Amino acid sequence: MTERDRLTRWRLVLGGGEAEPPDAVTVLEGDDAKRDGALAALYDGRGRDGRPTSQDRRGGLGGSSPRVSRWLGDIRTYFPSSVVQVMQTDAMDRLGLRQLLLEPELMRSVQPDVSLVSTLIGLGRVIPEHSRETARGVVRTVTDQLEERLRARTVQAVHGALDRSSRNRRPRLRDVDWGRTIAANLRHYQPEYRTIVPERLVGFARRTTRVEREIVLCIDQSGSMAESVVFSSVFAAVLASVRSVSTRLVVFDTEVVDLTDDIDDPVDVLFGVQLGGGTDINGALAYCQGVVERPTETVMVLISDLYEGGIAEEMIRRASALVDSGVTLVALLALSDSGRPSYDADHAAALAAIGVPAFACTPDLFPDLMAAAIQREDISRWAAQHDLVTAAPEA
Repeated sequence: MTERDRLTRWRLVLGGGEAEPPDAVTVLEGDDAKRDGALAALYDGRGRDGRPTSQDRRGGLGGSSPRVSRWLGDIRTYFPSSVVQVMQTDAMDRLGLRQLLLEPELMRSVQPDVSLVSTLIGLGRVIPEHSRETARGVVRTVTDQLEERLRARTVQAVHGALDRSSRNRRPRLRDVDWGRTIAANLRHYQPEYRTIVPERLVGFARRTTRVEREIVLCIDQSGSMAESVVFSSVFAAVLASVRSVSTRLVVFDTEVVDLTDDIDDPVDVLFGVQLGGGTDINGALAYCQGVVERPTETVMVLISDLYEGGIAEEMIRRASALVDSGVTLVALLALSDSGRPSYDADHAAALAAIGVPAFACTPDLFPDLMAAAIQREDISRWAAQHDLVTAAPEA
């Protein structure tokens, strides 16, 4: 990297004017100048022409202004996709892009991502009717991409877990799975006889079309959980496609809404939620408790930051009752790629103390989590093995 390249990078990071030493003024040209203009419009109150702008004017990017589309086009042209997503997120508030997204012609100019979908479902019912179909198209683009990314691994993990759970450990001779039997008994190899003396036989899994597990996804739809809601809706659709499990999708704030009938279409789910409002986790758990038919065959995933607006003690008692009945209950503090979440540490610790592991999980690890839960593994240990954020039990 040349000295000029180094100075150019610092100039783009710090901006010009007072941020730049007077003896090291860097003149930007070509694409670098356009990058600087896009950054300036967003971060330092200067428009593309270098004139000051005010927050009241939303950076000069007012409704229906063609400069908005040009700015959106510029950042896609001159920055990589990961940076575009960060700038779009910042622009929601700094440049008034929330209001501009209500205009369908501008919505089509935005690069779809999870943050944008979170914003759209946050806007929810205030999106004008003439923009609603455009918003649904943007949301569908993102959910289709996520489903393509996550489907195969999720289905494979769930099927594999069910297969291992139902594998016959006392098979008749014709039902022996010799490959797995040999692998399971390699330590019993007898070199003098050049053979394996199996200690146990492993049979093929019992073939069945019955529902082997009940899965309940209970999702907090408060505003802080927007990204988790997006990923949860996609996973719900994927899990619903697995015939050997029955999946129920419940969302809640101070009210509880069962969206199981819409579970096949994540877009319908996302436009059926209403982000914001209070939180009644106890009420949501009460509803879910009422729909559990086979506790020992049920995996319930509570996705919430645990900021309870109802009666916290009753929430803990109800969670304890679910665990005592045989339900495998897991509390996910977040289901997202956004790093360490904000959550109620006291409630997380209280849940952990009654046997409900509480931690944040990334979408890429969620299939493995479901597999572990289906096989009734120690979920706290599983989370620790994957270096996930965990809530320790109270001392």
